[in-house]
Amino acid sequence: MTSRTIKLLLADVDGTLVTPEKALTQRTLEAVATLDAAGIAFAITSGRPPRGIESIVAPLRITTPIAAFNGGLFMRPDLSVLSESLLPTDVARVAIDTLADDGLDVWVYCGTEWYVRDKHAAHVEHESQTVRFEPVEVTNFDDVLDRVVKIVGISDDFDAVAKAERHAQEVCGKSASAARSQPYYVDITHPDANKGAVVLRLRDMLGVAVAQIATIGDMPNDVLMFRESGLSIAMGNAGDDVKAAATEVTSSNSEEGFALAVERFVLPRAGG
Repeated sequence: MTSRTIKLLLADVDGTLVTPEKALTQRTLEAVATLDAAGIAFAITSGRPPRGIESIVAPLRITTPIAAFNGGLFMRPDLSVLSESLLPTDVARVAIDTLADDGLDVWVYCGTEWYVRDKHAAHVEHESQTVRFEPVEVTNFDDVLDRVVKIVGISDDFDAVAKAERHAQEVCGKSASAARSQPYYVDITHPDANKGAVVLRLRDMLGVAVAQIATIGDMPNDVLMFRESGLSIAMGNAGDDVKAAATEVTSSNSEEGFALAVERFVLPRAGG
């Protein structure tokens, strides 16, 4: 289903809106400005915590609600909280144990804080640079289990991450949402905290019909928002399964794929 008229574009951040170096290009900024001029609202959703999104809000001149933690936390552009969806304590414990049993390192996010067992483990430094703050190192996560917004399993064994994703889905069932946000990350959040639910929440908040919402992303967790939107666009750097789920495919995030998607697929459906 592709709507003739688009009134909202919802974009993933990493792998989509920013380059592999985590930068916003001038062409991306200009593309977002053209959306506003065409009467199309622009919103973002990301697995990042609020503090990891802060640096891109002002350059993009975002005025819509922002969905951090894949929708686990909705906030205003000034980062004040609109709503938060916590994982039940027992579900958080099971999820952490499941990821660890599958051989993955585990991170836990609670509000504005990020907890790890080892600051020197794989991807911690890279994530710190991306979100622009340091994690808190803990022996275990027992003291924060009652306020968990997101759990991440990490491994450079991509097959192990895919297997852990399936295992977490089986173990948690409908009590949590588990999906890969990168080949080396699997995110576990409240069942209502997924990118499909983000689309529906923004529909209600902004009064835009689902058929008038366009979505763009690159990872399996973005397919959930593809299914709930009138127009879906996969990045060129996405996997074949993600591309197959989208209405359109653009170029990669190292080749101005976001801006090209706006120009080719979104702006022609403005107005009406």
